[in-house]
Amino acid sequence: MQVLVIGRGGREHAIVWSLLRSPKVKKVYCAPGNGGIAQIAECVPIEENQFEAIAQFALDHSVDLVVVGPDDPLAAGIVNYLEERKVPVFGPRREAAIIEGSKVFTKHLLKKYGIPTAAYEAFDDYEAALDYLRKQPVPIVIKADGLAAGKGVVVARTREEAENALRGIMVERVFGASGSRVVIEEFLQGQEMSILSFVDGEVVRPMVPAQDHKPVFDNDEGPNTGGMGTYSPVPHIPQSVVDEAIERIVRPTARAMVREGRPFRGVLYAGLMITEQGPKTIEFNARFGDPETQVVLPRLKTDLIDILMATVNGRLDQMDIRWSGQAAVCVILASGGYPGSYPKGLPIEGLDKVERSLVFHAGTALQDGQLVTSGGRVLGVTALGDDLAAARAQAYADAERIRFEGRHYRTDIAGKALV
Repeated sequence: MQVLVIGRGGREHAIVWSLLRSPKVKKVYCAPGNGGIAQIAECVPIEENQFEAIAQFALDHSVDLVVVGPDDPLAAGIVNYLEERKVPVFGPRREAAIIEGSKVFTKHLLKKYGIPTAAYEAFDDYEAALDYLRKQPVPIVIKADGLAAGKGVVVARTREEAENALRGIMVERVFGASGSRVVIEEFLQGQEMSILSFVDGEVVRPMVPAQDHKPVFDNDEGPNTGGMGTYSPVPHIPQSVVDEAIERIVRPTARAMVREGRPFRGVLYAGLMITEQGPKTIEFNARFGDPETQVVLPRLKTDLIDILMATVNGRLDQMDIRWSGQAAVCVILASGGYPGSYPKGLPIEGLDKVERSLVFHAGTALQDGQLVTSGGRVLGVTALGDDLAAARAQAYADAERIRFEGRHYRTDIAGKALV
C-alpha cells in the first residue's frame, strides 16, 4: 500500500513511523513533512491547505489512503474534497470536524445531550461578555471559539488577567476571526486526562489514556502551549474512572453527532478533567492529539493501517485492537521564547547520541544538509519502559543529549504519576 500523510509536526512523524512498521505499507509520502520525516519517508512540497494539489498527487501516485493530521484542513473540509474526487481518506468530514472547529458548537452539543462538562455561557458581543465575566468568580476559563493552534484557551487566575484575555481575544483579535465568539466557563479542578478513540459513527474503539502537560513551565506555570510532554498509561487514575469517562462522555458524544446528522469518522480526542464529581469534558479535538500521539502509537501492537482502513470502510466494529503493557513518556524540546516569538534556523546537535528513545520531529528543517529548528516545539523525545519511572528516566537522559541554542523543556513530565 501507498499512504499520504498530511502535516508537518511531531504527530505526523509518529503516524508516519507507525505506518512504516506495517509489512503492508510499501511507501509513505508526507505533505509537506519536516526534517525528521524526510529521513524515513518521501516529503512532497505541498501545503496542508492545497486541496487540489493533494488530490492530484494522490491520484497520480495511486495513493491507497490519505491520512490527515492537523485540525485546520479538517475544519476547512479536506475530507469532503477528497471524497468527492474518490480519494480514500481517513478523517472526519467538515460537518463533524466542527466539534473542534467551534467550541460554542461543542458546548451547546454537550449541554443538549446531558454530557458532563463545565458550566458556561457563550458570547459574540464583547460588552455582554465583559458584563458576565465581572460577575463570575476567578479562576475562570476563557476560550476563543475557533481554531488557535492549541493556544486559544486562557485560564485566568485574577480578574485583571481575565479581562485582559477577553479584550485580547474579542477586541484586539489576537487569534483573528477565531475570537469573534467566546466561551466563558467555570474553572474545573482535578487531574487532566486525554482519551483518543478510533470512531466510525456510533462505533468507538478507545485507545490507551494519556496525560498532557499544557503550561510551558514546571509545576503547570506560565502560558498554555500546544503541549510540553505527555505520558501513558495514567496509573494514578483508576480504570473505573477511565471506563466512566468512555461510557458517560466519549460514546454519548459519538451518538450525539450521529443524531445531529454529523457522524464522526476518524480519531476523536477527548480532553477531560477528573473532578470530585467525576469526569467532565474540557474539549474535543477531531484528530490525533499532539503530543499524545507520540506516546499512544508506540504502545499500539495492532497494525495501524488495518485500523485506519477498517474505519474508512465501515469495519471498525470487527477490529480487535491490542496495546503493549509498556509505559511511554514524551518530553518536548522547545525553542527559546516559545510559546511567544522564537528564532528559527538554529543548528540541532546530538541526535546521533540518543540511545534508546524515539525522536519525533515537530519543528525541524534540513538546511544545506544540517538539521535546524523551524518551529516552537522542535522535538519530542519518547522512551518506552517496563514502567513509567524507567521510561521517564530514559526520555530525560536522551533529551539532555540533544542541543540547540535556547532549548528548554519541562523537567516534571509524568512526575505526578510517580508521587
